[in-house]
Amino acid sequence: MAIPDYARANFETLLKAAKAGDLALMECTEVESGETRYVICAVGRDQGDYVMTPFGHLAPGNPYEAYTPPA
Repeated sequence: MAIPDYARANFETLLKAAKAGDLALMECTEVESGETRYVICAVGRDQGDYVMTPFGHLAPGNPYEAYTPPA
């Protein structure tokens, strides 16, 4: 299974933010479920304001039980 271009581009952006020290962990509310999620965000600036770009949330519980690696 090939990784789609959008996922590669987002991962590259995430790596650049990490190298620059521009990552944040934000507590957010998931729209569909209303549950609290801890979201990994890149931090940018726009005319003096901070801009948080979400990339994904941390898996609650044991992430080894939530995902199956490719065969």
